[in-house]
Amino acid sequence: MLTANDIRSRFLRYFEERGHTLVASSPLIPHNDPTLLFINAGMNQFKDLFLGREKRDYQRAASAQKCVRAGGKHNDLENVGRTARHHTFFEMLGNFSFGDYFKRDAILYAWDFLTEELGLPADKLWITVFREDDEAFALWRDEVGLERIIRMGEKDNFWSMGDTGPCGPCSEIHIDQGQDMACGPDCGIGRCDCDRYLELWNLVFMQFDRDTAGTLTPLPKPSIDTGMGLERIAAVVQGVRSNYDCDLLRGILAFIESLSGKAYGTNGEADVSMRVIADHSRATAFLIADGVLPSNEGRGYVLRRIMRRAARHAKMLGFDQPILYRTAAFVLESMADAYPEMAQRCDYVTTVVKNEEERFIQTLDNGLRILTEEVQQLQQHKLTVLPGEVAFRLYDTYGFPLDLTADIIAEKGLVIDEAGFNKAMEEQRRKAREHWKGSGEEAVASVYRQLAQAGVRSEFSGYDCLTGRSEILAILVDGRSLAEAEQGQEVEIVTAATPFYGESGGQSGDRGLLSTADGSVAISDTRKPLPELTVHVGRVVRGRVLRDTVAELSVNGEARLATALNHTCTHILHQVLRETLGNHVQQAGSLVTAERLRFDFIHFSALSDTELEDIETEVNRRIRNNLEVVTKQMTPEEAVAAGATALFGEKYGDSVRVVRVGNFSMELCGGTHADASGDIGLFKILQESGIAAGVRRIEAVTGAAALEKVRQQERTLDQLAAMIKTDRPQLAVRLRKLLERQKELEREVESLQGKLNADQAGDLLARATSVGSITLVCGQVDNLDGKALRELADQVRDRLSSGVLVLGSSHAGKAGLLVAVSKDLTPRLQAGALIKQLAPLVGGGGGGRPDLAQAGGSRPEQLGEALKTAPRLIEDLLQTA
Repeated sequence: MLTANDIRSRFLRYFEERGHTLVASSPLIPHNDPTLLFINAGMNQFKDLFLGREKRDYQRAASAQKCVRAGGKHNDLENVGRTARHHTFFEMLGNFSFGDYFKRDAILYAWDFLTEELGLPADKLWITVFREDDEAFALWRDEVGLERIIRMGEKDNFWSMGDTGPCGPCSEIHIDQGQDMACGPDCGIGRCDCDRYLELWNLVFMQFDRDTAGTLTPLPKPSIDTGMGLERIAAVVQGVRSNYDCDLLRGILAFIESLSGKAYGTNGEADVSMRVIADHSRATAFLIADGVLPSNEGRGYVLRRIMRRAARHAKMLGFDQPILYRTAAFVLESMADAYPEMAQRCDYVTTVVKNEEERFIQTLDNGLRILTEEVQQLQQHKLTVLPGEVAFRLYDTYGFPLDLTADIIAEKGLVIDEAGFNKAMEEQRRKAREHWKGSGEEAVASVYRQLAQAGVRSEFSGYDCLTGRSEILAILVDGRSLAEAEQGQEVEIVTAATPFYGESGGQSGDRGLLSTADGSVAISDTRKPLPELTVHVGRVVRGRVLRDTVAELSVNGEARLATALNHTCTHILHQVLRETLGNHVQQAGSLVTAERLRFDFIHFSALSDTELEDIETEVNRRIRNNLEVVTKQMTPEEAVAAGATALFGEKYGDSVRVVRVGNFSMELCGGTHADASGDIGLFKILQESGIAAGVRRIEAVTGAAALEKVRQQERTLDQLAAMIKTDRPQLAVRLRKLLERQKELEREVESLQGKLNADQAGDLLARATSVGSITLVCGQVDNLDGKALRELADQVRDRLSSGVLVLGSSHAGKAGLLVAVSKDLTPRLQAGALIKQLAPLVGGGGGGRPDLAQAGGSRPEQLGEALKTAPRLIEDLLQTA
């Protein structure tokens, strides 16, 4: 029996033997595509090729692509685990032609691979084609010799990339799995969604360009995009009826069986939970390994929902401790042959997953407590329907699927307002559609695409020199390509070669000067909107600059050197963090400029002062070791095999630049660096902070900037010492004594204030009046803040067994009010109700408990009037009680 690994390998080998370039799976995080949340099809990484925006050195390709479909329009998470085919993570096998072969070869390749390579029975295969695609129909009938061909409409058999752009008919290959899989007498392709006629492979024939009017124009170079789900074809080849029974998923299920002590296939609900955990473990492992972290927005929110659904099903299986981190590790280890880079990140993935699981176990308990309280409230009021918004809050915040909530409350004879739940769910989906922005990156501006399509290229020459001569290939002003630019204009200039480093990999772009015989441009930034295009951003400061003329380019050497020192230091810092905190530490972002460095990394708690001191000390030790910095070009495979660290989610080309700092650090990096670590001089941490769940940030300076920081701190210490008339060595001792004396004085003030409050309380009580049968103590005592006002109120309340207290105070230009009501009177009069009527009189607002409420306002001059009004307001409230 062929395993899924066998099928994947055979597929890639089959197409490689037929002239296809094998292209590695792209990361699950899309790049340069704001329309996409996750990579969800094999063609995603070739999108710019299909659109004609990009050219590569091959016209045929094949890949096995990691895909995730969850969130957005694929938001059917609740079906996963309950059907034979729904998944969040899957692999898509695909072969592609970019203006090379077309329908005939695509059809013959697919038929040959399925029937000859995989041995599927030809008499069980059915074909669908677009109703108007006579060419594809004839190829299947005449070249393959099939009669089981069905014409379908545009909904099923016409594919488009969007409302406009490349599109075309498609042809799908289905297999008849037998009468026992039929859903009824009307079962058939296009008539039902059962699994008897199972779609295996979709062949998309991109042959038209659709304009805004809907007109279809034939493309000059038609292309092919095919996709076949590995899990589905593996299940068919292995003779099982569910994807979960193929070896890709059955191994994970067996691991879950061993952990739970339960046998798969003996209990329906337990089986669902096992399938959910198996599927979600794959999505969790691969998403985190590709750089996604659980959070409350975007991709991270989808990942969190997947993880929490799996954790909830683990609890249903009887697990009280985290389990998903173990199943995620099993996934990565079992997929190591196909995705070796994923297995290398196993420690990191398990740390992230376990941390999230531990947080959710507490959240799940909180959700159960809230549900119990809601049920008790319903029972007290003799109600039988749980509001839909409550069920949705439990679902959205605490990970409770609707069926779990329904099961729990059914035991109490209650039901859910499902219409209300569905309304809240639809509102959430609407907001999600509005806010999800896919990759989070901006799409590359069309003007840069047009330059690249016209053959404009920039070669970087700045690793070894800071000056150069090159022809100006393009001048852009306000997004328009011009032949020249004049003094005062903001411009973007592209040259054939440049020593200027374009911003990328976290390193800021170079600054400097571009000069021609006719003028000069002060370069303030250098950008790299496309890998092959470097754009100099600046202002014409003299004369004018002309396209097709030769320019002298000169990089600001001082800024470049400072930037290089900071960049090399981030590599040292990264490795020191891993050695100090653990191998789960991974780079999550960076910024390297001439002035400072910023390094974001994965870690799950704030760093202690001791840890920060240890990190700073170790980085400086490595700097003093004066380690040689060496760069070398390698293939990505060679670099990873040699131990180089690659950034999560990055897509690397055929050749990568490896930067090694001694034998201590080795990373894939295209940036500029110091010649030796000793050049950095000094490293000084400015601050450490958290920027997201599980992501910490260190900001630091090096070299001259670090020395200046130390001097600033020394000057501050000298100023502080002078202020308290001591020297720097005695500063801490002297400050400690001053603080101790301050605390003594504060205690004395507090004691005196207590005595004063007692006297003031006596004066207030002596002026007490009555409102009906209720004692009212009302008065103004100025220069008391909110805390002092409460302390005075406590003194009065201690001596007032029953009654109402209303106090006002003018302090720091503001009005303060306090109302206190003794416990015996709160059923008739509440402090909060009275304060809400008094507060507007002093230009403010407030609130509080039934027995104590406070308010503030901007009109202290109105305090007397407000206090005079209190007796009448109390009478009114008592009458309406």
